[in-house]
Amino acid sequence: MSEQKAVEGVIEGAIGEPGAKGVTERVSEGVTEEREQAAGAAVGAEAEVGQEPVPSAARAARVSRPLRGALRWAAALAVFAVFGASTAYGVTRLERTDVPGLATVPDGRWDYPQLVRPPLPEGRPAPFASSNKATAHYADLRALVLPAPRGATVDKTLAVSHGWVRTGTFLDEYPLKDDRELLDGVFRDRGLRHIAARGWTTPDGTRTRIYLLQFDTGLVAGEVQQEEFAGYDRAPRTLRGAPSTELDGQFPDSWQLPNVTHYAYDEPRPYGAEQVRQAYLLAGDVIGLVVQSRKGGAHALPFQQTVALQAELLG
Repeated sequence: MSEQKAVEGVIEGAIGEPGAKGVTERVSEGVTEEREQAAGAAVGAEAEVGQEPVPSAARAARVSRPLRGALRWAAALAVFAVFGASTAYGVTRLERTDVPGLATVPDGRWDYPQLVRPPLPEGRPAPFASSNKATAHYADLRALVLPAPRGATVDKTLAVSHGWVRTGTFLDEYPLKDDRELLDGVFRDRGLRHIAARGWTTPDGTRTRIYLLQFDTGLVAGEVQQEEFAGYDRAPRTLRGAPSTELDGQFPDSWQLPNVTHYAYDEPRPYGAEQVRQAYLLAGDVIGLVVQSRKGGAHALPFQQTVALQAELLG
């Protein structure tokens, strides 16, 4: 009984809605036609068996009693159908920012495609599986580099060799000759296997470069990271365009992922023509470098987002 009252309440409340009156009128017309058809059928059936015709008032009562409940539910279903259709139509036509609970007000983040980790070769474990003692990434390293966000222009200089870059291309990020020579020797001695890279420029002028350096084991990569790329209050080496750096204390702790460590730095004011942000990542046998630069200042949020998503692919 309570369910029926609830449905009736919905119907009564819906009558004032646009389009609901037409629905109830059509339902009422259907009720009248069904009553007349049912009454005619009853008269015909009684005449065939020789019974006295049922008085019209009694006949109407006999027909209407079982029909009334069914028609009430039919009207309810019709109204619900209209409401359901209009609600679905409204959701599909509205922007996400117009729908409560689905609001995605722009906050400066970039629109990256859905992240998909590349498949592992048959029989090879994930990098941080208990059976993977070397914490090695066996998937194609190039497929582990974060893809460019939608609307960005790809940096063709980092894509000339199908995603692989020479050691010299990576070393060009460091303006000091002593740093380049030292790192070149370290990479040879520690058995750097290869470097995958990708770069792009977004419409606001922010330029991004990502490099992934892969070594034989996670132990070797960890030693190189700690000895050459780990800093505390500032970056251990000067990047091109960033003569001074400081630790990025605004990087959200909640974006720190298990099995991946990062060291993020930005260039404090006053900076030159561009501001440079940088982050080093360590994930098993891979060391990553994320660099973003922009004239007038590189925004913190897309930089942090890029670092976090790259860490997610490596983790």
